[in-house]
Parts: sequence; structure tokens; C-alpha cells
Amino acid sequence: MAKHRHALPQIGGKTFLTDGGMETTLIFLEGIELPHFASFVLLESEEGRRQLRRYYEAYLAIARERRLGFILDSPTWRSNPEWGARLGYDAEGLRRINTAAVTLMHELSRDWDTAEAPCVISGAIGPRGDGYQPGRTGIEEARRYHSAQIATFAEAGADMVAAYTLTGTDEAVGITLAASDHGIPCAISFTVETDERLATGVTLREAIEAVDAATGNSPAYYMVNCAHPTHFQGALWAGQPWVERIRGIRANASTRSHAELDESATLDIGDPADLGRRYRALRASFPGIQVLGGCCGTDHRHIRAICEACLPAARA
Repeated sequence: MAKHRHALPQIGGKTFLTDGGMETTLIFLEGIELPHFASFVLLESEEGRRQLRRYYEAYLAIARERRLGFILDSPTWRSNPEWGARLGYDAEGLRRINTAAVTLMHELSRDWDTAEAPCVISGAIGPRGDGYQPGRTGIEEARRYHSAQIATFAEAGADMVAAYTLTGTDEAVGITLAASDHGIPCAISFTVETDERLATGVTLREAIEAVDAATGNSPAYYMVNCAHPTHFQGALWAGQPWVERIRGIRANASTRSHAELDESATLDIGDPADLGRRYRALRASFPGIQVLGGCCGTDHRHIRAICEACLPAARA
């Protein structure tokens, strides 16, 4: 097994950026077809890899300009067994494509990593089911289900794994335990509905405390993604230990609900400047939030606006 960077630098005082809404950017802004919302299929061709490289480099340029770190989340949110099977990938095919994804992240890191703007390579994990629906996978089932993908990321030399758009605690616990099995740090990112709760009905506090209790505080940190700040900011209480476990935000551009976004045939990019101001307010109340990125509807313009609002003194 490859050696991993267990002391993740984004847990320190340095701010790290991530990319934005990869799939929505590629589909709506680049006109690229992504079956089942799966960006990993682009790894199968030289042109697809060039498209992915251009996508990441738009964000890496902002990080270098601002002397900020960057987390290279691999384009593998859909490359797990059930979604892979819909696209004709068996276990060996998924192992190959997940390895290829981390290899591309290593290539980008070699080109862009500097002492002032370090890169962290993260194997991105998506939920077994739909990211907008309550998960029904039990803990041990989730541990087995996600184990192969996590093992591949570890073997390919990722620094960490990050599970995004999770809607329930059992799957989060299973992923955390699988990451521990393979000796690689993990971040857990929940999504919430407009009522500030997960689709399963639990609060962010209940979800984070449940995962920490079941795993001995094993996740390196938590995040919130695929929800507009207005959908979760009221659920965060300053000074609470569970809130201090949240280190990153990857918000949606739109204030629409998940159901509304799912039914929309157009992209709602919201207001990048307003989104930046909302990130600034979150950081003012919760200074431990060090990972700043975007999700559905966001692109490099939103990340730049977030930097303008939150980090005006970080310009080159």
C-alpha cells in the first residue's frame, strides 16, 4: 500500500480551494454529454482527459494566484459498483478507471503543486444511490460496498478520500470504517434539504455526532455540499463542538430545492457575488471552515467570487 499524508494540511490554518460543480459545468457550459451524471467516462479518451485537465486548471490557476492550497477531488463521484454497472463497468473496469482518475490528479499535482499553493489528492466517493434521496444502505453493507473503490484510491496513492452528497448516517459510518480499514484519511460531506435536515430527517448535528460516536471521531473532518448556504447556515451554532468538526463548504449556486434542481432543464448559476458574501459570513462565524469550493451550478467564476469576498488580502 502506498504511503499517505495523514497530517492533511487543510486541517491546519491554511485555506484550501476545491473545484465547483464539475458535472453541471461540463454538461451545461461545455456541452459535454455525461451519461448518468458520470464524469469519469471522460477518462476513457485523450480528448476527455484534456477536457478534465482544462476544467481543473481553471481552478488551480486561482489557487496559485492567491497562494492557496487546492484539493484535487477526482472525477469519480459515480464510479462505484451500481452506477458503474449501468455504464458497463465491472469490478476490474472500475479498478482501472479509479486508478486512472488518481493518476490524472497526480499529473496535475506535479504541474501545479508549489510550496505556497500545495495540492492534496483526494479520491471522491459518491453515495450508492441518488444524492437527493434517503440512503437505505446499512453500516456493514456500506463498508463492503465502498471498500473496493477506497482500496483502489489508497493503492493509487491518494492522500485521502472524500465522500460527498451523503444523505444518511449509516452510509457515512460504513465509508469511514472502510477508509480506516485501508489506512487512508477520509472527509465526510452531508447534503441537506431546504429545512436544514438530511433527507433522512436527521439534523446536521445528529448526523455528525452519530458518525463520530460510531467511529471514534475517525473522519478527518466534515463538510456540507450540494445545498445553498440559506439551507444550512441556520443549523450551525457557534461554539458547539460538533460545528468545529465542519472544515469545508461546497455549496450550490442556486437557492432552489433538490427537487426543483432535479426537474430543471437549465442551469441556475445564482449570484456569484452574493454566494461569496455568504461564504464570508460563514467564515466570520465559523473560522474553522478552511476548505472552500462549490457544487451544482458553480464554476470558476463562483470560486473567484468566494476568494474576493473571503480572502481579499490573499492576492498575488
